[in-house]
Amino acid sequence: MLRRRLYLVALLAAFALIVAACGDDDDAGSTTAAPTTTAAPTTTAAPTTTAAPTTTEAPTTTEATTTTTLPPPPQGKEILACEISDTGGIDDRSFNQSAYEGLEQARDQLEGVSIDFLESTTEADYEPNLRAMIDAGCDVVILPGFLWIGTILEFAPTVPDAKFAIIDVAGLDLPNVREITFQTDEAAFLAGYVAAGVTQTGYVGTYGGIAIPSVTIFMDGFVKGVDYYNGVKDASVQVLGWDIETQTGLFTEDFEAVDKGQQITQTLIEEGADVIMPVGGKIGLGACAAIDQAGGADAGYYHVGVDVDWNFSAEAECGGFTVTSVLKKIDASVFNTVQNVLVLDALGNTYLGTLDNGGVGISKTGSWETAVSAELAAEVEELEAQIIASQSTPGDALANFLAAQAGE
Repeated sequence: MLRRRLYLVALLAAFALIVAACGDDDDAGSTTAAPTTTAAPTTTAAPTTTAAPTTTEAPTTTEATTTTTLPPPPQGKEILACEISDTGGIDDRSFNQSAYEGLEQARDQLEGVSIDFLESTTEADYEPNLRAMIDAGCDVVILPGFLWIGTILEFAPTVPDAKFAIIDVAGLDLPNVREITFQTDEAAFLAGYVAAGVTQTGYVGTYGGIAIPSVTIFMDGFVKGVDYYNGVKDASVQVLGWDIETQTGLFTEDFEAVDKGQQITQTLIEEGADVIMPVGGKIGLGACAAIDQAGGADAGYYHVGVDVDWNFSAEAECGGFTVTSVLKKIDASVFNTVQNVLVLDALGNTYLGTLDNGGVGISKTGSWETAVSAELAAEVEELEAQIIASQSTPGDALANFLAAQAGE
């Protein structure tokens, strides 16, 4: 039964790729080039951008903020909100940490909320940790990451009265699981455009932790942003580390190996890349170590963060040369989920963060002020407005924008 459920999820993901790709197939002159120094796995699953079924009767949240119009909770009501990390750990400076910050915001801002967490070191920890959290009386359990799919598909139906929220997964159709996803390619497109405008060598790089849709969607958007810059500027910036056509590239095969991130980044620098976007939690710290050794911003090398603003989450390691970060407002969506459970005793509807609703975006801190010219900054701002204006339904904005630019 589990195998069949997973197959259905894979079909939904594949369908999402077909939908998201409409209008993009004719992108001319793709300039991507994946290094041949590492044999990387082919990714066949696509970003899960499809609209998933409603999980409760609670109102849909359209803004990725911590300000809502919900009434106050019943007087004296208390809940325990919990998180179990994936293998990246709670302090990954990325999405596990951002989810926990959402719990901390709920604890600090909502009366009656207490929080707890468990870390997973391997996927074998997932089911025991879930059981421990249920036994501890958690009213809602936050699960960050695509790697949770198999476990939650099997576990959630056995505890129908429990409430869960899973991040970066859609299409499960489980009544007690809220699905929270992000159209991160929209923001990564802007970051790719920035990288192409900042590079001095004409080469930029990207690589991932594990070849799963929630990782490769960043890389796809980044490449499309570089390609779009090349088209409007008659430039020839190349992307190392990811081939969007074959869906192959460089991966560390985990989210916590700082040394692997450093090695891949060093390889990309040796091959000419001077702006590099690692997608995978702690591996980004390895990227920053390599960029720092290469001389950082003073030598013209820059880092692009993911999930959170790395100028703040990893200021000591990356703050001197992070030119921008591709933001997923995970903390806000977690806060909202906890608030729903506290006030409505319901999870809330499925959520897709986009540029339009503020669920994704890019940071403009740190090295942005010195590396990004006023002209480039204005172009990025205009691009963002054009992409938002292209949205007809949540998640189709970038595809519609690129199709319109191609005259389709």
